Amino acid sequence: MDLEALLVPIYLFMIFVAPLWLILHYRSKRQVNQGLTDEEFNLLNDLVDKADKMTQRIGTLESILDAESPEWRQRHDK
Repeated sequence: MDLEALLVPIYLFMIFVAPLWLILHYRSKRQVNQGLTDEEFNLLNDLVDKADKMTQRIGTLESILDAESPEWRQRHDK
């Protein structure tokens, strides 16, 4: 293969692609290092609260099912 044919794509890569790649890479690294924003932190806390409520509800439903139909767990496992 002709060496000159390889030089053009290499030059184009070095002039256009590599700098853009580096800029985007280090911008994303900086965003990761900054941590969560206040909005993201509040959203995360809301999700934790919802997960706790779901856990309580599931526990309540399981206790109701245990009282009304004690064999429901064995039927589900089969």
